Amino acid sequence: MKVEQLFTGCLAEMAYYIESNGEAAIIDPLRETDPYVRMAEANKAKIKYIFLTHFHADFVSGQYDLAQITGAKIIFGPNATADYDIYNGKDGEEFPLGNGKITLLHTPGHTMESSSYLITDGDGNTPYICTGDALFIGDVGRPDLAVKQGTLTEADLAGHLFDSLRNKIMPLPNDIIVYPNHGAGSACGKNMSSETFDTLGNQKKTNYALRADMTKEEFVNEVTTGLKPPPQYFPNNVRMNKSINTSIDEIIHKGSTPIDAATFKEMSEQKDVLVIDTRSKESFTDEGTVPGAWYIGLDGTFAPWVGALVKDINQKIIVIAEDETRVNEIAIRFSRVGYDNTLGYLFGGMTNWKDHGYPVDKIGSISAHEFVEQIAAGSMEKPLDVRKESEYLSEHVVGVENFPLDFINSNFAEIDTKKEYFLQCATGYRSLVAASIFMANGVEKVTDVRGGMTDIKETQAPLTDYVCPTTLL
Repeated sequence: MKVEQLFTGCLAEMAYYIESNGEAAIIDPLRETDPYVRMAEANKAKIKYIFLTHFHADFVSGQYDLAQITGAKIIFGPNATADYDIYNGKDGEEFPLGNGKITLLHTPGHTMESSSYLITDGDGNTPYICTGDALFIGDVGRPDLAVKQGTLTEADLAGHLFDSLRNKIMPLPNDIIVYPNHGAGSACGKNMSSETFDTLGNQKKTNYALRADMTKEEFVNEVTTGLKPPPQYFPNNVRMNKSINTSIDEIIHKGSTPIDAATFKEMSEQKDVLVIDTRSKESFTDEGTVPGAWYIGLDGTFAPWVGALVKDINQKIIVIAEDETRVNEIAIRFSRVGYDNTLGYLFGGMTNWKDHGYPVDKIGSISAHEFVEQIAAGSMEKPLDVRKESEYLSEHVVGVENFPLDFINSNFAEIDTKKEYFLQCATGYRSLVAASIFMANGVEKVTDVRGGMTDIKETQAPLTDYVCPTTLL
């Protein structure tokens, strides 16, 4: 039996391709269907099943389109309902696949339909379990995303998760490989490892949530403490994953439409259109951008930041691309988190824009050494660290306040547009995103600190030095 983990770094998401004797199954597919269809064709296999571990909140999954193309059966665990045909598997139900089988284990807690899938090969061995968001490497799924007013509480879900882990997963053999749905960087847990798989035995030794002597009360308290509000797009993605959405091909076609400079300028000046510049940090800083554009670089954690920062999932978006060969990829990245209303890209890029003589906005930029020197001299008006609170509390430059990018929309009223701001993060990606939003919202003087804490640590800057409490992770 062939089992392949398909990791998508932008989302810290893992889908799975499983195949045996000409039959294939996909677990937790992304929205774009071509990769799975091509894999099956290359292996001369037919996709028989599409398994979902739960209704995902952090990305739009592609089960409906994939089923339409392949004829595969969509399988969820108990309690799942959708606007399209699905099969509700029962706890312990077996699904034959070639010479092997896949067994559904109902593991509620992260959500109530949440299920894990035990993979059995042709020899009767069970080398793998796909745990979705029930069990991560180093963590477990957060128990607050499926809370329904008047019915379920975080504590209720956490209690279900405790039982699922103890009764369904922990009794499995120690050498079984745990394949989760997410890794480090996902907002679906508090403190996930950067590793993408591990043995169950090692997780029992190292994962705080699997401690053998942990009581249910301790578990509930541990997993519900320190939870930050989930990104605002999560409920929209859950809703979309229960619905029939615009086909990915239609979204790509619309999003890859070239827009001439004059039309792009006219559209960019409309209040209901947002310009997002997806180029590299260097291009954005050195060449400038279209006035009012937000910077969200494609080579960073693009899709989650789009979802966290763009409040309206139906927002009309036009883009600036580094390379016109990547416009399809840009449309796909937007669609992964449900932003389907991309209308096209600036044909000819910023070179074409400048050739027309149109105005350009540029964000100031200084090195880490200049940043530290100005702070030491007391000549810097408003230095801000836009990293997460946990990062800031772990270590930050003395005299620099925390203003997390994650909550820039809700906290922007604190910003005085007449003052001068210097923004710093870990590497310079998030600070540039924040700086572009500051400028687009009327801050007249904003400067990005290149290289962030990575470069600052090479200076003599006075830093705090204590361990961030785990409850803030």
